[in-house]
Amino acid sequence: MTGLLSLTALLPFAADSSEEDEPAIQIGHHVTREFLGMTFNIDTIISTIVAGLLVLILGLWAARSLAKDTGDHVPTKIQILWETVVGEVNKQVEDNLGKVHPYVAPLAISLFFFILFANWLELVPTELNEGTHLLPAPTADTNLTYALALITMVSVWTYGIRQKGFRGYFKHFAEPFPVLLPLNVLEELIKPITLALRLFGNIFAGGIMLALIGMIPLYAMWAPNILWKAFDMIIGVIQAFIFALLTVLYFAMAGAGHAEHEIHEEYEEEERRKKDEAAQAGESVPAPAH
Repeated sequence: MTGLLSLTALLPFAADSSEEDEPAIQIGHHVTREFLGMTFNIDTIISTIVAGLLVLILGLWAARSLAKDTGDHVPTKIQILWETVVGEVNKQVEDNLGKVHPYVAPLAISLFFFILFANWLELVPTELNEGTHLLPAPTADTNLTYALALITMVSVWTYGIRQKGFRGYFKHFAEPFPVLLPLNVLEELIKPITLALRLFGNIFAGGIMLALIGMIPLYAMWAPNILWKAFDMIIGVIQAFIFALLTVLYFAMAGAGHAEHEIHEEYEEEERRKKDEAAQAGESVPAPAH
């Protein structure tokens, strides 16, 4: 609350001398266009497209580097970066789901890189003046963060229903006690909201800090600007990783209990296979220890 009051106190001093009633830092201001009765934030749409193109370029670049046969067999920097992220995500997926799922791992990796580039766009100096910012961070707009969270949670719910069946998935909302059904349903509905607002709040706050630093005189602005941009870059990585990690954890929660069932089935199948092989060979196999 104190921080909010301090920011509120600073806003009047950012006003232009010709327009004393309008602050230079405009909260939630976007370049908009109306179409079919709907309002579109053009700056957010452009920044989202740019972030998506950067992810595609990175993916194609990584694929080309991985396919290229270097004479010294030393991996390139892009290979090291890609393999590090993919390896960490695969590890998280395997630890939580029991195996590297062919949909969850690519989704988490794509979300990580897309959100990372979207967060870092704020660090690029593309603000021409107080009212024109060519590439603001699209994750500082709730329209994008809600869309990302909704895509994630719909995928999670679909995964849970496919793994457990419609009845089996919705049965867990009444566990461990049926009286908790309303709270469990409410918690599930709140997940996409918290997932979206967590990302939005951190990136939006970073944009406000950059705007406040921009109010410092030029001769003293360079030091805090460099320090905050370095810190903001780290925050962008952390927030992208948290979003991807929470995505994996939500998938694990949706399929909880199913992995153990699959492992038990695989164990029984292996025991049956051993017995069949032993029967064909005319040998007896001792009963497995439990």
